[in-house]
Amino acid sequence: MKRAVLLYSSREGQTKKILAHIEQELEGYQCDTLDLHQVDGLDLSKYQKVVIGASIRYGKLNKALYTFIDQHLDELRASKTFFFCVNLTARKEDQGKDTPEGSAYIKTFLSKSPWQPEVIGVFAGALLYPRYNLFDRFMIRLIMSMTGGETDTTKEVEYTNWEKVSLFAQKIAKSS
Repeated sequence: MKRAVLLYSSREGQTKKILAHIEQELEGYQCDTLDLHQVDGLDLSKYQKVVIGASIRYGKLNKALYTFIDQHLDELRASKTFFFCVNLTARKEDQGKDTPEGSAYIKTFLSKSPWQPEVIGVFAGALLYPRYNLFDRFMIRLIMSMTGGETDTTKEVEYTNWEKVSLFAQKIAKSS
C-alpha cells in the first residue's frame, strides 16, 4: 500500500481539520498524521507523498516549520511534496488572496525557505473568537475590523472552502 505523511502546525486545529479532509480524499494511501511540533526522528523516505500544512498567526508561520524544513531538507527535496498555508486573509477569494500567487504569506515563505514544494495551496481558516484568550480575541478583532472581517467576538466562523481543499487533495492523489 502507498503511504503518505500529513504534517501540520496549527493553533486552534483548523489546519489539522483540513488535513483530515485531505486524508479522506487520498484513497489507496495509508496516511500518518503528525503534529509538526512533536515529530522527532521521522524518516520521510518511507512515504510516497509528504503533505505539510501550516497556519499563520499574526502574519507569521510557526518557527517549528522552518526548523523541520532545515532538519529534513534533503529528504523533502527527494520526495513528492505538497504544502498549504491556512490564514484568514485567504477568505478574500475575490481578491486572489487564496492563491499562491496572491498570498503575501506564500511569497514570504518561498523567499525564506530553502525547500520549494511541488504543489502549494492557500486556504482560509476559521475565526474562533470564543476559544481565544483575552489578548488574542482583542488583537484578532482589531485586525478583522481593519480588514473588513467579522468583529462579533461571540461568533465562530469557518471560512474554509472545502471544495478547494478537495481539488488540492485530488492534485496530491494524481501526482506521480
